Amino acid sequence: MIEFDRRTFLKRAGVGISFCIANDTLAKDPIYLADMHRHLWFIRLQSGEARPLGPVMAEGDATLVAWALGTDALWITKGPRGFIQKSVPAPGESFGWFQREVARIKQHVAGQKLKAIENADDVKAALAGVPHVVLSTEGSFFLEDDISRVQMAYELGIRHIQLVHYARNTVGDFQTERPEHNGLTAFGKRVISECNRLGILVDLAHCTERAVDEALEISKAPVIWSHSSIASGGTPDWTMIGWKARQLTRKCAQRIARKGGVVGLWAYRVDVGNATESYAERLMAMSNQIGEDHVGFGTDMNGDPVNDKDLMMTNYVDLRKVADYWQKKGVDDKRIRKIAIGNYARALQGALRLRQVEKDA
Repeated sequence: MIEFDRRTFLKRAGVGISFCIANDTLAKDPIYLADMHRHLWFIRLQSGEARPLGPVMAEGDATLVAWALGTDALWITKGPRGFIQKSVPAPGESFGWFQREVARIKQHVAGQKLKAIENADDVKAALAGVPHVVLSTEGSFFLEDDISRVQMAYELGIRHIQLVHYARNTVGDFQTERPEHNGLTAFGKRVISECNRLGILVDLAHCTERAVDEALEISKAPVIWSHSSIASGGTPDWTMIGWKARQLTRKCAQRIARKGGVVGLWAYRVDVGNATESYAERLMAMSNQIGEDHVGFGTDMNGDPVNDKDLMMTNYVDLRKVADYWQKKGVDDKRIRKIAIGNYARALQGALRLRQVEKDA
């Protein structure tokens, strides 16, 4: 396995490690990248189709990357409109698989000499150029109906939980199937409160609009919508083709922003185009719609040609070109830094710090 030395980031930056608050870095400092949602599949690593995460992050100066574990991955498949559920796990099966995969992810992160985010100070270090990985989940399928598993996930290192994905679950409704809970379940609402108590960032991607609104009412910390886009017109609906069903209305995105949240833009070419310029312009347009403090990168990259065939970028060199494009267009560095890393960092810090607040209360 290739090892990655974090000092290469500092050499490229030309600065020492300095702890700073999100979005307060001076304009002369380097602009690092964050990604609120990416994958790396071990089967692709083993086949050589995907590269280890360390050098992938280093080549684009990505220092805050959420590695999203798809917790229902074994029980979904591709359907005519997008991913659908194909089977139901036996009781405890999804949690056992989740535990094993998190262990593999942590082993890979350690082997790359990367650090997993544990607390708000780690986020400050990422802002200063020290590469960190956020252990995150895509869906909370592994919880089944056991609230104690949220704390178990925290103890395993999870700091970012996306509530729903493509499988029927105990937490709430998702965008690509007919709703059955009218939003969040009572258990789903408890999950949000437990995430707040522990210091875990809540990710509402894939949630129905009703579930989003309920989550916004409950959460004491900012929440994010890690990946998709804001629809240019109309209202996304579960009967639509998958990527359209997965979009947000502008009003829903604005409600997330008003609560301090962040909305990420994915890299699906059918939605954002096939060029750096089209992605950059789309994300800048989103920042104009809901505010420059409330958008960020959420690429949904996998790092292999099989899973990334529908994306217009496949690595952080490509993502770096977006920031470079904005600089060439004369966009202020402070604004670029917010979108590139600061906004996700702020939301993540808000969730992590709430643990201490709750502990002290």
